[in-house]
Amino acid sequence: MKKHVLIIGAGGVAQVVAHKCAQNNDVLGDVHIASRTLAKCEAIVTSVREKNALRPGGILQAHQLDATDVAATRALIEKTGAGIVINVGSAFLNMSVLSACIATGAAYIDTAIHEDPLKVCETPPWYANYEWKRRDECEKAGVTAILGAGFDPGVVNAYARLAKDEYFDRIDSIDIVDINAGSHGRYFATNFDPEINFREFTGRVWSWQDGRWTQNAMFEVGKEWDLPVVGRQKAYLTGHDEVHSLSQILGVPNVRFWMGFGDHYINVFNMLKGLGLLSEQPVRTAEGLEAVPLKVVKAVLPDPSSLAPGYTGKTCIGDLVKGIRDGREREVFIYNVADHEEAFAEVGSQGISYTAGVPAVAAAMLVATGRWDVGRMANVEELPPRPFLGLLGRLGLSSRVSEGGDDRELSFP
Repeated sequence: MKKHVLIIGAGGVAQVVAHKCAQNNDVLGDVHIASRTLAKCEAIVTSVREKNALRPGGILQAHQLDATDVAATRALIEKTGAGIVINVGSAFLNMSVLSACIATGAAYIDTAIHEDPLKVCETPPWYANYEWKRRDECEKAGVTAILGAGFDPGVVNAYARLAKDEYFDRIDSIDIVDINAGSHGRYFATNFDPEINFREFTGRVWSWQDGRWTQNAMFEVGKEWDLPVVGRQKAYLTGHDEVHSLSQILGVPNVRFWMGFGDHYINVFNMLKGLGLLSEQPVRTAEGLEAVPLKVVKAVLPDPSSLAPGYTGKTCIGDLVKGIRDGREREVFIYNVADHEEAFAEVGSQGISYTAGVPAVAAAMLVATGRWDVGRMANVEELPPRPFLGLLGRLGLSSRVSEGGDDRELSFP
């Protein structure tokens, strides 16, 4: 049984992870938080203590760490005795943190695919560009590395596996729909790291259609969806992590990801892109100063973690799965609805951070108890979905299924 957790990162998702780890330290043991900026880690520790989230006898500590430094990360894992590392820092850190875990034997969990800071919108298959190249390395070391254990990717991957196991004899298509029907009241902001957010959308977007990769321009293909709770919402075909793993691992001929965007977001995004302000390439000012436009935009936008107070409304994220069961066509929508205000009341974060952070803690708990401690690299859809989804319900993210006018909560005894 693995004990003690090291959380890498100190943003809104890390805050959720820290709260939930503290609430469940009877399973997870001591909780350590590390980031380049120590003050951010200390603020999370304060938040956890103010809400009395830490069970008696538990240790909760903040640490300063440059997680691109493999030797330093390895040293901190050894110093803290962490058996599980939850990486919710920048997606640029994945490979270095994974290296430290392989070196120490600690289990590795992340919530997003690795990105090279010098490349934008790389061609698929993304996981095969970085993570999957290290499968043999993890297996040889006996290290559990669970990839994409957030919500999307993560929970939606488990929904797809559940659909394959229990609802269909053959799946023809999976459409993952992510709608945030909430309002943060700011003129313009992103719900997670602006740099990562914009990088996803500045180049081509990729989907898996008819068994091959298909590319489109961002906002080229839109569709209106009628979803539970949030109603009719416009969403756009977008490239996303889980498309790359689900298409290859589950062998489904059509896997698409749709994300909701309002007209205001699209207009501001297009303006910034048109002016060259979303470029990751450095420019030089008339005064001789060098700056990366995308990093400047990130610096002037609100920190996503600052959006939580006053955020209202709900999210709806799920999988619309179509296929065949017992010779007949079938269509089901497996989904979750989260509330921004409820998330803030519990852990001091907005709903987007909540849906990303809670699943990572559920994965850590399953590793700690041995159910997901597989001693190899795995995407979520390669692991049993029922223990994960059942635990998520107990941690605050319940799942529902809608089919033919019938809508019910899923239970996982």
